[in-house]
Amino acid sequence: MHLRRFFLIALLPLLAFTTADRPAYRLFTATGQVADYDKMLAELAQADVVLFGEQHNDALAHWLELQVAKDLLRLKKPGQLVLGLEMFERDVQPLLAQYAAGTLPDSALERQARPWPNYATDYRPLLQLARANGLPIIATNVPRPYARAVAKGGLAALDQLPAAEKALLVPLPLKVDYELPGYKRMAAMFGDGSAAHGSGAQKIIQAQALKDATMAYYIWGSVGPGHTLLHINGSFHSDYHDGIVAYLREYAPKLRVLTISTVAQPQLQKLEKEHLNVADFVLVLPEDMTKTY
Repeated sequence: MHLRRFFLIALLPLLAFTTADRPAYRLFTATGQVADYDKMLAELAQADVVLFGEQHNDALAHWLELQVAKDLLRLKKPGQLVLGLEMFERDVQPLLAQYAAGTLPDSALERQARPWPNYATDYRPLLQLARANGLPIIATNVPRPYARAVAKGGLAALDQLPAAEKALLVPLPLKVDYELPGYKRMAAMFGDGSAAHGSGAQKIIQAQALKDATMAYYIWGSVGPGHTLLHINGSFHSDYHDGIVAYLREYAPKLRVLTISTVAQPQLQKLEKEHLNVADFVLVLPEDMTKTY
C-alpha cells in the first residue's frame, strides 16, 4: 500500500502537466498571428503613441495595462514615458499635475477630479505608478457637459462658449468625417445608414467626434522627441484605426501610432474573423471572464 501511495504521489505532478492549458488571455497581431508579448513591447517602445483600447470593466485588461506601463518604463529612458487617460477630463489637468508632483493626495484627487466609479480598482494603480516614477499624467477627454450639449444640440451648441471654456476643447470648428467606418457603424446602430443626413445619429456622432478629436489634440500636444505616450481609452475610440487615430493622422501625419484592442471570445486559440485588423495587436479575453462591474 505504501508503495502504491508513493507512485500515486509521484505521478500527480505529471498528471497536472497533461491537463489542458487554460490561459487567461492571448495576444494576436492584426492578421491573426499569435503575438509574443516581449516582441510587442519592443515595438510599442518605438512608437510615439500607444493607444490601449480597453473594455472598461475587464479586470485582466486593466492588469495588462499596468504591466505594459511598467515594462515601457523599463525600456524607455528616464523622462520619455507619458501616461494619458480618457478617464479624466481636461478641466482637471491641474489636479493631475499636482498629483503627479506628489502635492495632492489620493483622497483629494478622488474628491475633486471626478474619477470613474471603478477608479480605485482599475486606474489608481496606473496613476500611482506614474507618480512614483515621475511620469506626466495627461487628462485628454472633453468635459462631459460639452459632449452632452453636442449630443443634444449638435456642434452648434459650442459656438457661444466663452474662450476660457473653448480652451478645454479641440480648436473649433471641428470637422467630422461621417464616412469613417466607426462613425458609419454608429449611424447603423441608430438605424440610420447615412449619418450625415440623420439628425439624431449625426449629433451623437458629433459628440463622439468631439471626444476623439479632443483626445487626439492633447495626445499630440503631449508627445515630445523620443517620448512614448501610453494612452488608455475605450477600444471604440481607436478600433480599426478610426476615431483618435484618424484625428492624429490629421494633426501629425508622421506620428508613429500603434493600437491595442481588447475583445472577448468563447475560445482563445484563434482570432475570430470579426476581430481581424481591429488593431495592431489584439488582446483576447475569455467571454466568461469576471467583470469589475
